[in-house]
Amino acid sequence: MNKFKLTYFFLLITVFTLFSGCNSNKSVTQSKIVFADNKVIAHRGAWKKHNLPQNSIASLKQAIKLNCTGSEFDVRMTLDGILIINHDPRYNNLEIEKTNYSKLVAFKLSNGEKLPTLKEYLLAGIENNTATRLVCEIKPSKISKERGQLIAAKVVQLVEKLKAKDLIIYVSFDYEILKKIRKIDPTASTQYLESDKSIVQLKEDGISGADYYYADYKNHVEWIESAKKNNITLNAWTVNKVADMDWFLANNFDFMTTDEPELLLETAKKWSAIYKDYNLVWSDEFEYSGLPDDTKWNYEVGGSGWGNNEKQFYLEKSLENSFVKDGKLHIVALKKDFENNNYTSARLATYKKFLLQYGKVEVMAKLPEGKGTWPAIWMLPESLREKKEVWPLCGEIDILEHVGKDPNVVHTSLHTELYNFWKKNQYTHFEKLPDVFNDFHLYGIEWTPESIQFFIDNKLFYEAIKGENGKVTTNEGWPFDKPYFLILNLAIGGNWGGNIDDAIFPSEMLIDYVRIYQKPISNN
Repeated sequence: MNKFKLTYFFLLITVFTLFSGCNSNKSVTQSKIVFADNKVIAHRGAWKKHNLPQNSIASLKQAIKLNCTGSEFDVRMTLDGILIINHDPRYNNLEIEKTNYSKLVAFKLSNGEKLPTLKEYLLAGIENNTATRLVCEIKPSKISKERGQLIAAKVVQLVEKLKAKDLIIYVSFDYEILKKIRKIDPTASTQYLESDKSIVQLKEDGISGADYYYADYKNHVEWIESAKKNNITLNAWTVNKVADMDWFLANNFDFMTTDEPELLLETAKKWSAIYKDYNLVWSDEFEYSGLPDDTKWNYEVGGSGWGNNEKQFYLEKSLENSFVKDGKLHIVALKKDFENNNYTSARLATYKKFLLQYGKVEVMAKLPEGKGTWPAIWMLPESLREKKEVWPLCGEIDILEHVGKDPNVVHTSLHTELYNFWKKNQYTHFEKLPDVFNDFHLYGIEWTPESIQFFIDNKLFYEAIKGENGKVTTNEGWPFDKPYFLILNLAIGGNWGGNIDDAIFPSEMLIDYVRIYQKPISNN
């Protein structure tokens, strides 16, 4: 009986040891990781909506709860070598690198949470998480480059010890820190935060991703193609506005780091429904200053009335009349004499730069207020410029027109040889909006061989269908099967603009961005 009890006792010990061993060695690598199928990396966790402290364990858990594909956090090292999570170099007015952890931890975060160590943070990130990457930003040391290298080595060592590697992406502004990580672990996923290295340089040094400031990508769109060609992961920080989110979604970025993860998740869902069949083929985001980009825009010049008895003279490269500032294109009309005209303005066009036959055109714009203004977003064909056709046989697509004497009423039209405003039978429609003067609206078309649909703020408000109501489908009735260019202008007065209130000047139309999409050409 005693022998049986002893055998049973040792059996229980063995079973307990086995199970205890499984639990103690449990790691993220033993669970199947399927990262969330979205591009959302919560910047310092998902903190904003619920007013959580940035870089807190609470904001990390909220990012995991949202099912973000990643949650970013910042690592620094205290004077006594403790790795902690904090963005700024100072915490409660104490310089982290020159202060022991025991002093720092005495101060709680705003939600009562203690200042987390990296170990505590990683353990929280591993727990019940198989979908959210942990994006570890290692902050450069202000003391020395060598200390930065030491921090990198300690971080990698801890990640390996906790078996969290499969969840980790390392990012840093210090290129040498990333190279150190690659030397320790050649398989580590790394992304560089400073945009002073070319994509090719990243590739040569084994850095797997570019995580650059969002506006830098807009000013260097060639980086995007280069990254995709070289299999470099694309990430952008910090993408917080819907218009920017749309642009990075259109350019098929792998990730977007954002302070607004909930907004980005919702925006991505809506974007997919609207644009999933389209590729962005041309855009101007106006993330620069000075004259409009002459690789994208031409100036149409003159003051002969433009066929409508308009009163302005369109000037070329006049910083008074067309300029980019604070992320917006400004097209400005002035009460200013030039030659035989009493007003100056600007008219920009993409001829010789970009032509479109079928696709999706979108312009985010805020319109000028006041009698006499006549802003327009519209298209004419290359055949007119080449003098192969005359107007209206060539065709005209008016995405947006507005006249100040009829405030907030926006018009859209198609003009052809058989159906035009002279005959008062053009394809046309108008819509009254709440406020076109103080609010930006998205004006656009979706153009196919069968129809042209007109949208305001992504809502369909008019569709012109080829051959509808027995209309002629040849070139005289539907000349919309050839390349067109885009025009942005602000006219003054004229047959439709009418009487001019000189008190309104200067008057300007603001353009936030212009984007053109096309569907991929089928190989069938």
